[in-house]
Amino acid sequence: MSPPLRRLGTVTHPSDDQPDPFDPFDEIVEAETDRDPDLAVIEAGSRTLRTQGGRPQADVPGRPEDPEVDKALREVEADLATRWGETKLEPSVSRIAALMDVLGEPQRSYPSIHITGTNGKTSTARMIEALLGAFELRTGRYTSPHVQSITERISLDGAPIQAERFIETYNDIKPYVEMVDAQQEYRLSFFEVLTGMAYAAFADAPVDVAVVEVGMGGSWDATNVIDGDVAVVTPIDLDHTDRLGETPAEIAGEKAGIIKQDAGVIMAQQPVDAAQVLLKKAVEVDATVAREGLEFGVVSRQVAVGGQMLTLRGLGGEYAEVYLPLHGAHMAHNAAVALAAVEAFFGVGALRAEPLDIDTVRKAFAAVSSPGRLEVVRRSPTVVLDAAHNPAGARVTAEAIGEAFDFSRLIGVVGASGDKNVRGLLEAFEPVFAEIVVTQNSSHRAMDADELAAIAVEVFGEERVQVEPRLPDALEAAITLAEEEGEFAGGGVLVTGSVITVGEARLLLGKG
Repeated sequence: MSPPLRRLGTVTHPSDDQPDPFDPFDEIVEAETDRDPDLAVIEAGSRTLRTQGGRPQADVPGRPEDPEVDKALREVEADLATRWGETKLEPSVSRIAALMDVLGEPQRSYPSIHITGTNGKTSTARMIEALLGAFELRTGRYTSPHVQSITERISLDGAPIQAERFIETYNDIKPYVEMVDAQQEYRLSFFEVLTGMAYAAFADAPVDVAVVEVGMGGSWDATNVIDGDVAVVTPIDLDHTDRLGETPAEIAGEKAGIIKQDAGVIMAQQPVDAAQVLLKKAVEVDATVAREGLEFGVVSRQVAVGGQMLTLRGLGGEYAEVYLPLHGAHMAHNAAVALAAVEAFFGVGALRAEPLDIDTVRKAFAAVSSPGRLEVVRRSPTVVLDAAHNPAGARVTAEAIGEAFDFSRLIGVVGASGDKNVRGLLEAFEPVFAEIVVTQNSSHRAMDADELAAIAVEVFGEERVQVEPRLPDALEAAITLAEEEGEFAGGGVLVTGSVITVGEARLLLGKG
């Protein structure tokens, strides 16, 4: 029987008979004479692991510096904007399949890891990408939506595709896109064209493996023209209920569509009814399933400086002292899922018994970044960005921010989309926000600030709600509120509610 999992534990000291892989470790611990010894070890471990982890993954790109390139990119963006947006869907893969056909089936030229679920997909994809890259595989990653730049959605070797290459890829496939448009009842959508671009760019690179995040659902998602060698299902919760179903089981039925014949399935902890649906689909297609909490999981985790120290149990054994520079229990669970997915891709637990090289795993995780996910973008006061946009995401963010940051007073800046469960999102944050500044982003999907404020007043009470329709004014108001307790009082700001809100705040605060 597998040992029981626990969410929190202690970081154990390396045994005396094991060589210390980090030369400065003991020196840093000894210098921390005025601190609790265990905390000193944790800090030393996180600092040295960050050093050993190498260069972090590329951050969010800004606009191209070359005016001509920037102009060309804007023209591509404008052209794509004439198509159906990501919220307007016709549940079919017929158009993207037709595009793949005329492009010569580029998605069949490399193996892939396909990721679905409600929350955690992008962070898990970035971890999988980091692990594969550390094992010297050339990777392509396709994720959505983007935080700031459309080029973020397509990554090669851990970095967003260069603007010039993005433009070139679009121009290369544009004649074929127009050919398919002419043959179909509806034109290819924005997301379908981007998916075609990603698959073409990966084939052209060429990549050794593609890491692909679904846009929505699974069965009829545009990405589902690949046959993933490994299908990953992150936690399923209620979101997009008008399109995917009103229960976890119904939503799981759509997401199970990415599970293909003889594939490996890595399943995060799920509601019971969702798990039953996923397991039934796996049996139907002879897929091999590994479940978090049974075949793999988080053995222990301890808060560390800038992130957390983990012991993970994978399909091939235990991986101790893994530093992850991301906050929250949910990120630890994402890491366990990512590790199991890469093990399954390499055949660990099936074709080979030995685990992955521990030093390579440590190096990969230490270099992971996930912009807009509990990301600190300013100090004094501390401003944190998090792209939580549904109640489930808000709950884990609220829990994580209490664990990772010692704020004496937290001010929320919330700008949400009108098609989300905004009340549920606000209710999840109510216990941790002293006050809330409601605002709206520039998207046409944004909920009107006054409409959002009306719901916020019902949740928080009128005295805790401030309305600033312009995001720059909302940020300024929240920072002012956080500063009221004084420079050393520990006030903070959390900007959340939408990926778009987070991306725009990120730009306003000087990132990217």
